[in-house]
Amino acid sequence: MIDLGEYGTGFTENPHPVYAELRALGPVHRVRLPPPDAHHETWLVVGYEEARAALADPRLAKDAGKIGITFLDEELIGKYLLVADPPQHTRLRSLIAREFTPRRVAALAPRIQEITDELLDAMLPRGHADLVESFAYPLPLTVICELLGVPAPDRATFRALSSEAVAPTSADSEYDAFVRLAAYLRDLIEDKRSAGRADDLLSGLIRTTAEDGDRLSPEELRGMAFVLLVAGHETTVNLIAGAVHALLTHPDQLAALRADMTLLDATVEETLRYEGPVENATFRYAAEPLDIGGTRMASGDAVMIGLTAADRDGTRYPAPDRFDIRREARGHIAFGHGIHYCLGAPLARLEARVALGSLLERCPDLALDGPPSGWLPGMLMRGARRVPVRW
Repeated sequence: MIDLGEYGTGFTENPHPVYAELRALGPVHRVRLPPPDAHHETWLVVGYEEARAALADPRLAKDAGKIGITFLDEELIGKYLLVADPPQHTRLRSLIAREFTPRRVAALAPRIQEITDELLDAMLPRGHADLVESFAYPLPLTVICELLGVPAPDRATFRALSSEAVAPTSADSEYDAFVRLAAYLRDLIEDKRSAGRADDLLSGLIRTTAEDGDRLSPEELRGMAFVLLVAGHETTVNLIAGAVHALLTHPDQLAALRADMTLLDATVEETLRYEGPVENATFRYAAEPLDIGGTRMASGDAVMIGLTAADRDGTRYPAPDRFDIRREARGHIAFGHGIHYCLGAPLARLEARVALGSLLERCPDLALDGPPSGWLPGMLMRGARRVPVRW
């Protein structure tokens, strides 16, 4: 048993040396999680090949109900994609795919550029800012709220609740956040149902019907709204801020990108590999006894798959701790793999590309103005709440 809490706050700020130490010992380990999840034990997969295989292994269930466990989010929010297995997952994903299409995402590009320009117009005259607060957070938050039809006056409250849900500071505050989120989403859905036809994604999900007449129930709509709203912006915040931080701490790579902006897509992919916004996938559970990387697991065991750890595996990526925008980063698992591959990956890539390109174009002398701080607690999200920059 490896107690990750013994590594202290240094593990939260920079977990990569710990993951490298674990990979050197083997691809799978029994660990005790650090605060705020202290005392929880799980298997942690840190090897790339083992993690990629585990993400697509049907013997690892996402629905904890199969082993007799129900969690807070599911109790209060309802069933959603991240806690469902086939055939339920297949049904839910096919219904949302009818509305959340590549065409809808591509059509957002002009609006994403417009929001980006507005944020930069407000930020640049100041000469310095917290990149997260002024840019990386409001951009994806505005995009996803507009996409789903969340009224502008509600967005500040939603942001606070969302942040507490994905990176809770205490058990009590987490519970309160989920209670309030559930009530808010229930009311939002009812308001949209009463208002009639609208063009936003949530209204489309309320109306969508499969060929056989199947539709999303009120509880499923609430769960779908939850995962789209929360996952649709919290991850992209960290992707944008992480890309900027990586470039500013690797001046040779920043110079290479400025000299050839066709490397922008590759920079986004290398950021996803090097410092992906989701540190570990949400829990899976062994639905039967199985073996991962030579480690035997019993039925009912919890399994956490290390996305960040796997994407720094030197057997897959040579010199994995080097940030290299010319690297062939394809194959990274920052968005997962298999049937739970992130539905919002195209939107996250689009937002990161627009944000990064516009920021570098308008800030030729962009630099860090101090170290990042306020690293997110827990092992789900990877990112800092504050990244000070100047220009």
